Amino acid sequence: MRRLTLWIVSTVCAVVLLFSYRTSLHGAGAASPPAAAPGIVGQDTSSPPTSPPTGTRSSSVAPKTLTVNGTVAQTSRGPVQVQVKIRNKRITDVRVLRHPDNSDHDTEINGYALPRLRAEVLRAQSANVDAISGATVTSDGYRESLQAALDAAHFG
Repeated sequence: MRRLTLWIVSTVCAVVLLFSYRTSLHGAGAASPPAAAPGIVGQDTSSPPTSPPTGTRSSSVAPKTLTVNGTVAQTSRGPVQVQVKIRNKRITDVRVLRHPDNSDHDTEINGYALPRLRAEVLRAQSANVDAISGATVTSDGYRESLQAALDAAHFG
């Protein structure tokens, strides 16, 4: 009788474990997209530079909008890379180029955390923002890539 009870309990546990197993959204052979080159990728002056009078040194017009890619931050969950737009010495947009997406869990966390990180950066106007609870690893990678982009733009 004990053996039968043990066998039934073991079988039920095995079935519960099999049905609760979550597979990833992506196949094991899915390749990550290539990283975008870090550094300044775009400038928009919106007005052509004026030619200096003869005999004076030329000075270029500072770009009004600067687009800069951060470096790829390798985290334990996967790579993170951001792109920042700076206009008139203010961060106007942050776009995520790469983020961990190896599982449903990653997708769920990033769907929650990445918009909040963007909002915090736009508010703080720097990479010095708090990590999002539950997404510490992604937050750290986001801040690392963002800081690299801001450094490349000589921001701050």
